[in-house]
Amino acid sequence: MREIKASVIADAVEKLCLDAGYYLPEDVKQALAEGRDREESPTGQYVLQQCCENYEVAAEEQMPLCQDTGTALFIIEMGQELVITGGGFEDAINEGVARGYINGYLRKSMVAEPIFDRTNTKDNTPAVIHYEIKPGDGLKITLLPKGGGAENCSAVKMLRPADGLKGVMDFVVETVKNAGGKCCPPGVVGVGVGGTSDYAAYLSKKALNRKIGEHNPNPHYAKMEEDLLTRINNLGIGPQGLGGVVSALAVNVEYFPCHIASLPVFVTMNCHSQRHSSVEL
Repeated sequence: MREIKASVIADAVEKLCLDAGYYLPEDVKQALAEGRDREESPTGQYVLQQCCENYEVAAEEQMPLCQDTGTALFIIEMGQELVITGGGFEDAINEGVARGYINGYLRKSMVAEPIFDRTNTKDNTPAVIHYEIKPGDGLKITLLPKGGGAENCSAVKMLRPADGLKGVMDFVVETVKNAGGKCCPPGVVGVGVGGTSDYAAYLSKKALNRKIGEHNPNPHYAKMEEDLLTRINNLGIGPQGLGGVVSALAVNVEYFPCHIASLPVFVTMNCHSQRHSSVEL
């Protein structure tokens, strides 16, 4: 058994919030630059150039990449032999989020309750936390700040098994088309297939964490990703919905076994500020 203090986790999460808020990952920066170079629309080229300049200024000035610094969404990969001491695990996560968003001057966007008391919690807590329990005593914490505009464009559909690959792909493309410029493209489209409706939603979020250019190891799903990206970029949505050939930087698909009567699909849209940051403790 290995022990780790809750205070260490809180400190690490605070830094993750700052890193994800200020610094765009290298794979995303490269994809935006490549998209700018292959974009055919002058307006689209200008928009992508502004995106590239924005992440440089954000990093240099240590300022948020976007005013919407998102819901603090975490994916936790925790070893079953790890013991947390000196406090609760989720308390440590939320403490780190609060410190990061307050000390880093990141916008606080969470409300206390969704319908009857939409009062801002003033520290961007509580975080949304997903767990994967693994063998060993490791701990990997991944933060994906999820902006509200792109999240609002996400969609789920419970397809029939007979709908098959065509039904899945048509739904993904339809979702992106309906989103248009509302999700601040070009970003990454996360697709979760299988499991149940709620698990497909998680898979679609997990898919966003994969580096741009890394395909699903299953060759069938890898081809599906490539074909979806081609179809989406042929929609003509373009950067910020102003027209062009770069409507998405990548399509990442994750899958899980499902019931014989089901074919759940969840599509999570993400913006060009494809933020994510990880730490292993």
